[in-house]
Amino acid sequence: MHTRRRAIVSQLFVVFCAASVLLALVPLAFILFFVVREGIQALNLEFFVSMPKPVGEVGGGMANSIVGTLILSGLGSLFAIPVGIMSGVYMSEYAGSRMASAIRFAADTLNGVPSIVIGVFVYGIAVLPFKQFSAIAGGLALGIMMIPIIARTTEELLLLVPHTMREGALALGATRARAVFSVVLPAAAPGIITGVVLALARIAGETAPLLFTSFNNRYFTVGLTQPISSLTVQVFTYAISPYQDWHRQAWAGALVLVSLVLLCSLLARFATRKLEGLGRG
Repeated sequence: MHTRRRAIVSQLFVVFCAASVLLALVPLAFILFFVVREGIQALNLEFFVSMPKPVGEVGGGMANSIVGTLILSGLGSLFAIPVGIMSGVYMSEYAGSRMASAIRFAADTLNGVPSIVIGVFVYGIAVLPFKQFSAIAGGLALGIMMIPIIARTTEELLLLVPHTMREGALALGATRARAVFSVVLPAAAPGIITGVVLALARIAGETAPLLFTSFNNRYFTVGLTQPISSLTVQVFTYAISPYQDWHRQAWAGALVLVSLVLLCSLLARFATRKLEGLGRG
């Protein structure tokens, strides 16, 4: 009887876990269903290559917003990836020091700061002094949001690299820096790339910080010192408008954002498998 009771409890626990997983996936499934259903109707070639139409006119696209999103994400990555990786290296190499603990605490705290607060902060240091919204300010805000994710991911993955690899490099006469950058970092590169992609996925859907920094621009521009359009801000603008056609395009923009995140994830998996294959070879 005792064995049978334990088997029943075990089966109930498995069923409970499976039901919890399904319950967690239900909101995601509904979101994807509504975004695809509403957005696919508005997606066409004009949406990707045309500029927004004047207020009241039907049609147009979000070519300027798509290019602007890529520029802002690129600027944020240029700022955040080197800083985040170097911070992660320091925290892993000097894990017991006070400075490493302070950096770790700062990264965890920054990761929990609301994005709108980061937007207001960058507005104060990069917009008000120059009296102008700009793509640089938007990239800076997104980069600040990426740093803690990249730093903590890099630290955790470097700590997983066997110490024997580092010790072997040191035994062969390599300096500590050379051992880290030529042996330890390449071993953790697949996971670090995944962390960078997670950071990109985090900033891909941010709207609040861009409202305070890059603002928006209904014209096509690649100037880094000028206001620039982005998919998130454009979707927000269209979604709160009273025009039905703008609502339709807002759903299409949301579908493009989801597709971009999915594409980044697939590219990260592909790169990870390639790097792992090279490492085994």
